[in-house]
Amino acid sequence: MPTWLVTGGAGFIGGNFVLDAVASGVRVVNLDALTYAGNLDTLSPLSDNSNHVFVEGDIGDRVLLDALLAEHRPDAVINFAAESHVDRSIDGPAAFVQTNVVGTLVLLEAVRDYWRAMPTAAGSAFRFLHVSTDEVYGSLGNTGKFSETTPYAPNSPYSASKAASDHLVRAFHHTYGLPVLTTNCSNNYGPYQFPEKLIPLVIAKAIAGEPLPIYGDGKNVRDWLYVADHCAAIRAVLERGRIGETYNVGGDAERQNIQVVDTICRLLDERRPRQDGKPRASQITYVKDRPGHDRRYAIDATKLKSELGWAPQHSFEQGIADTVDWYLENQAWVGRVLDGSYRLERIGAGHAEAAA
Repeated sequence: MPTWLVTGGAGFIGGNFVLDAVASGVRVVNLDALTYAGNLDTLSPLSDNSNHVFVEGDIGDRVLLDALLAEHRPDAVINFAAESHVDRSIDGPAAFVQTNVVGTLVLLEAVRDYWRAMPTAAGSAFRFLHVSTDEVYGSLGNTGKFSETTPYAPNSPYSASKAASDHLVRAFHHTYGLPVLTTNCSNNYGPYQFPEKLIPLVIAKAIAGEPLPIYGDGKNVRDWLYVADHCAAIRAVLERGRIGETYNVGGDAERQNIQVVDTICRLLDERRPRQDGKPRASQITYVKDRPGHDRRYAIDATKLKSELGWAPQHSFEQGIADTVDWYLENQAWVGRVLDGSYRLERIGAGHAEAAA
């Protein structure tokens, strides 16, 4: 049975990945700092599973990392740990640099030293996989897609911090020989996503009868990737990817933000109509755009598809319907999340006003 150290495994993508990995017969040591977006409720199906070891802690804690690596001897490290919300990075960029840059550096140094001390056969099979984002590439015009050779041009404190972490991972491969892999994904959606992100936020606000805020004209375009497809892509890269390479992961599902919101409203109207009979699209309201809002992202995943045989298995129509159904069926999970400090408010609004 392989053992993987997964960092950030109580978050949205990491939590989905851990659930899938353990179900497939992997022993997972799950390190998560349990910040606002980390949620042990996501991992409740594994509460009695001896193949899941949860440790609360930070990737910037070198002493803890050394102890975990020495005790559990993982065959791979998969790094999901990151601050990831653009609006929060506008309000407080320092936290993003601390986790995404400094934390990643500490993790890389610990893993490098662990890998160097491994027996030859185990060291040859070991992998460090770093999960990143398409936002490091900047913004696209009306045509074209991001490929693995697209120059980096991050436009937010969040994407700049992720770009820095990507560069560190690359440098540790070229300087020290660490067997690394990097994935850059498009916008994820699906179960267990913290409700500050567009899709779960719109679902929660629509159910509550609140206004549905749309930045700018609503025509910013994202390539939407169902989280289960992303997890499958990470497994493919981890198991078959070429050392030192980057693989872009996209859902082949470009949609304007307003199209996404309209779809959610229609699905909710079908499943849980408003008592007054009005369509939920009537709750849509346009608000001042976020500073530096990238206009369009689109991923070219040809390399991943052709080299490793991966392809998304969920159309956007099926994935968004499944996502809406999951949130409707798991309102208790949402309620427990919202018992914390986040109450569906807009983040970064003051800075948006100052930039206007």
